[in-house]
Amino acid sequence: MYDVWKNALAEIEQQISSANYSTWFQDTSLASTTNGQIVINVKNTFYVKQLRNRYYDIIKNALQHNNIKVDEITFEVKTSNKNRVRPREVVTTPNAIKEHTKTYKATTKQNTTNNNGLNSKYTLENFIVGSNNDLAVSAARSIIDAPGTRYNPFFLYGGPGLGKTHLVQAIGNELLKNNPDLKIYYTPISHFYSDFIDAIQNGKGKEFNRKFQKLDCLIIDDFQFIVNKEKSQEEFFNIFNDLYQLNKQIIVTSDRLPSQIKTVDERLATRLTMGGAFDIQLPKYEDKCAILRAKAEQIGAEIEQEAIEYIAENVNTNIRDLEGELSTILLMSEVRNLTPLELIQNGSVNVNKTTKLRPTSPKQIVEKVAKYYDLTPTELKSKSRVSHIMLARQVAMLLLSKELGLSTTKIATEVGVKDHTTVMHGIKKINNSLKLNFTLRDQIEEIKEKIYG
Repeated sequence: MYDVWKNALAEIEQQISSANYSTWFQDTSLASTTNGQIVINVKNTFYVKQLRNRYYDIIKNALQHNNIKVDEITFEVKTSNKNRVRPREVVTTPNAIKEHTKTYKATTKQNTTNNNGLNSKYTLENFIVGSNNDLAVSAARSIIDAPGTRYNPFFLYGGPGLGKTHLVQAIGNELLKNNPDLKIYYTPISHFYSDFIDAIQNGKGKEFNRKFQKLDCLIIDDFQFIVNKEKSQEEFFNIFNDLYQLNKQIIVTSDRLPSQIKTVDERLATRLTMGGAFDIQLPKYEDKCAILRAKAEQIGAEIEQEAIEYIAENVNTNIRDLEGELSTILLMSEVRNLTPLELIQNGSVNVNKTTKLRPTSPKQIVEKVAKYYDLTPTELKSKSRVSHIMLARQVAMLLLSKELGLSTTKIATEVGVKDHTTVMHGIKKINNSLKLNFTLRDQIEEIKEKIYG
């Protein structure tokens, strides 16, 4: 069966891009082929959806070309029971709970940082691919296969806690796995800045520069913190140009595009995105379920699907908070000798990671949005097509939907438009703009602060 799947994969590889093949097929296996019922094992539920929707016919044809009867293909998440544990004892005393907490956290955090700055815990194997990051992962795999070529520089952006650091460090670790002789260096931009200042003060500016010239791959994290550091920008610009001319791989992360970072030199902003800019967005419900399941399996913990779905439904901030809630529930499960679902059902946990408490009324949101854009509520709700008034109106639509959960018909009434289709169009337009327009993101966050302040 291994040879059959190996041959089928070889055929599939010829029909799709190398990045897509690496992303979707690298970790698959053929489980059974009984009576035309094909079962293929995959990593998580998101893979099931992608393979079924995008590659079903390709897989079917490849198997048939290898003399396998195919009536139906089923994709199943391959779970491992290895090292799974059930709660065994009730820990009751404060000291025992404290010690148990320390031990539990130690088993879920095994960080090994090398002198190249990379943390060995960040790998592609434990990075969960979802609809929120699949393009970025495909580009990352291409970099691993051929560093310094297609995606160079590789610019990755998105909000905090979404996995940017994990992905770029995973690239570095995979590159080293393929070629241990490569010189790779990961550093947050704040460390780059501090080291540069120290070098200048100690008369070692040239040595600082030479250290970077020897690299095969430079990974810079949290680039947005370079704001107002003109000398550091200039030094980084020079290092960037030298490495780029030598076809060395450059990887940069930020919470926004370079052009949207105040005081960043235009030349540098342009160069940073000339290899392509890829964003990581908030995970969708299916992605969150896959992340939670994978994280539980990594630490050998049992958790019911209903508990996973409960966490996924109630954590709407980022992956970091999602994993934090999972760790808390698993720890409480061990301490209280209850399953995660039992904890949830008896009210022992209350997962609700949203941004803030809801505002009191639609009127409050409309007033705050209007004031932010220097308008009156009447002007915002007018039929004016002036661009800044339309923007305010559409922002109000989005906030009324997200913060209060109002129907589009109700929103139409609150902002003075004639029907729900106008509201649907306005919300869609703002959501599309938010993918690239970080200025608008900042504006909306400021408005929300004023609403909840």
